[in-house]
Amino acid sequence: MNQAFALRGTVVTGGTCLEDGLVVVDGGTIAYAGAAAGYAGPLPERVEMVKDGWICPGFVDIHMHGIAGCDTMDGTPESLQTISRALARFGVTSFLATTMTASYAELEKAIRNIAEVSRAGTEGAAVAGIHLEGPWINPRYKGAQNEAHIVAPKLAEVRRLYELAGGLLKVVTIAPEQPEALEAIRWLKEQGVIVSAGHTGATFAQAQHAVECGVQHFTHCFNAMTGLHHREPGVVGAAMVHEQLSTELIADGEHVHPAVMRILYRLKSAGRLALVSDSMRAAALGDGVYDLGGQEVHVRGTQAKLANGTLAGSILTLNRAVQNMVTLCGVPLPEAVAMASQTPAEIVGLGGQKGRLEAGYDADITVLNPSYGVEATYVAGRRVYRAQA
Repeated sequence: MNQAFALRGTVVTGGTCLEDGLVVVDGGTIAYAGAAAGYAGPLPERVEMVKDGWICPGFVDIHMHGIAGCDTMDGTPESLQTISRALARFGVTSFLATTMTASYAELEKAIRNIAEVSRAGTEGAAVAGIHLEGPWINPRYKGAQNEAHIVAPKLAEVRRLYELAGGLLKVVTIAPEQPEALEAIRWLKEQGVIVSAGHTGATFAQAQHAVECGVQHFTHCFNAMTGLHHREPGVVGAAMVHEQLSTELIADGEHVHPAVMRILYRLKSAGRLALVSDSMRAAALGDGVYDLGGQEVHVRGTQAKLANGTLAGSILTLNRAVQNMVTLCGVPLPEAVAMASQTPAEIVGLGGQKGRLEAGYDADITVLNPSYGVEATYVAGRRVYRAQA
């Protein structure tokens, strides 16, 4: 059973950085978050002081494939536990295990494994659900996905994967212009799944129609989709013009130029823009040659590319995405933190329990130092990572 404890320092809550703030945790839940002077109850015996940096809500990564040498598609409990532990090192407390284009047999194996690990529990970041990215995409906009397994989203197969996920399917990335896609989009929306336009060659008109049918989100905006042109706004234009819809951003400065990152932030605001890592197994490992869905990926510096130069996911972590939004785009820290916590939690229907430091919320907490490194990570009040001195 989790013991009560408190963290005292600068708390990121309520859209501001509250100096001399206090977060009190009891039984895996936040009992109080606010000014230390405003807390009237008795303090727990364990009070940890955070002298530098910030006490933040735990990060929620709704699009990540792998890290630390492992990938969701490995389909083993060991790989998913390694991913869970590694994510905690970078401040992630919940994540959507994200699949990629593969055979139905491989997808079924991965989905079963995610469901089993979710039920059993993880050692680090918690599995909050599944993001199915592919195989229902446009081969011309496949990015680093394996074209050999791209297929049309036949409703029978869509239903089968949904049922296999056992309620864990939260997001499906789909190319809405593909045959039979609109029927699948309508059905998925009826089930409460967030349908995201991505890896798509849709025109602006097709994207508009897809929104009418149920598309609510856009996968890694600007990447693997039709771009913005003043006479043909494309999918990017649809993402921008529909202010009420959410979108992802890979804020590594490689996938999207920082100036364009800033433009998207101004248009969508922190409440509709979710920072995602889209990380692959090379994340946290350094330069080298790695595998992604049977394809060779070369990592050098901050880039991960196929042999032909195509960007192949990323090696980004969410703490660095927050840092990039602040340092490259001038976004206030509380808003950058919200884009990695509150906003993604709300997008996938977890906004009532995760993504904020407020009384009654899960005690998912990330402690950042002034260099945006992670000092400690708590999941449901349990410390799952602590940086070595």
